[in-house]
Amino acid sequence: MAHITYEIVEHDGGWAYKLGDVFSETFPTHEEARRAAERVAREQSRPGETTSIEYEDRSGKWHEETARGDDRPEAEVKG
Repeated sequence: MAHITYEIVEHDGGWAYKLGDVFSETFPTHEEARRAAERVAREQSRPGETTSIEYEDRSGKWHEETARGDDRPEAEVKG
């Protein structure tokens, strides 16, 4: 099982959570950003349906693959 970590960080005059290099919207307080990240982490870990997905990689190339609904990462929040 994959493991992902959402980090709470200062961002754009407020607080945000981030995963890798991607930031969420900005929240006025650390606590609001933490609650949002915890909600996202719970949703990220919840099983779903197997479906086809498309995504663009960093070089701009599009990919299509099947995402298994039972292949969910373990998610945590730090910060």
